[in-house]
Amino acid sequence: MAHAFDPELAAALALWAPVDIADLAAARAAQAAELAAARGRADSTGVKVEDLLVPGPPGAPEVLLRTYRPVDRPAPLPVLYTVHGGGFVLGSPEVDHEENLSFCRELQALVVSVDYRLAPEHPYPAALDDCWAGLRGLVGRAAELDADPGRLALRGDSAGGGLVAALAMLARDGGGPAVRLQQLHSPALDDRLATPSAVEYTDTPVWNRRNAELSWAAYLGPGRPGDRRAAPDRFAAPARAAGADLVGLPPAHVTVMQFDPLRDEGIDYARALLAAGVPTELHLLPGTFHGAGMVAHAGVVRRARAEAVAVLRRALGR
Repeated sequence: MAHAFDPELAAALALWAPVDIADLAAARAAQAAELAAARGRADSTGVKVEDLLVPGPPGAPEVLLRTYRPVDRPAPLPVLYTVHGGGFVLGSPEVDHEENLSFCRELQALVVSVDYRLAPEHPYPAALDDCWAGLRGLVGRAAELDADPGRLALRGDSAGGGLVAALAMLARDGGGPAVRLQQLHSPALDDRLATPSAVEYTDTPVWNRRNAELSWAAYLGPGRPGDRRAAPDRFAAPARAAGADLVGLPPAHVTVMQFDPLRDEGIDYARALLAAGVPTELHLLPGTFHGAGMVAHAGVVRRARAEAVAVLRRALGR
């Protein structure tokens, strides 16, 4: 099917290899090679990058947090806690390394990226448990890190967006930490894959219906989408949250791509948040596809990036 992609994005597609998580070992190897090359190009000027370990969930390993600290900035620093994407089966903090360096410089904030366990080796709730343990460990060491836990925002992309949506509910239900903003970028929220975009986009770049089906099966267990052996709860698939489940959540900034199977679940979730009284901004980027942010020079990507920074800056009091 022909899609009306943004011309700058369409030109970049010719240079990309398809993403196929059916052969997960090959997909992980290809991503690792790409990320190693990108790491060598990353500009870390003005940022100190360190890794630290915090206690993991009960009975699980420690959780690694990668911290990005602006050099020579007075403390305490506001905090941006980021969760990478990868369909629950790919990725590490390396995925967002360049972006987190930029966020650190632009926001003059402590940026913290969590390294969570991946499916299918570690299915739900391992990833979410790690992200929650990482967030609580970060807050527990706020004084040591010269961080201000009272100025905290969450950001996640794709599967990371779904994990951030669940983290926002856990933070509310667990008595904190207080979250000033949940920023959801192309979030994966709905295992049922029944929205119009999830049904239609079987051939879109980077992410398509087949990859989405494989992703949810790895995370939640095999079975027909939306009809697995046990229906997932709202923390596994936040789109399953009822209206009352969303009341009192932190303000949200939701961005979706036009030609993305995840588009409509992001739109539906933003509408549900609004109906529950949660201040919510929703942006649909025309001509885009899942992962379009990798084309950093494209005008539509630069505009979305500037908007994300502006929203975070307001939320963090910068």
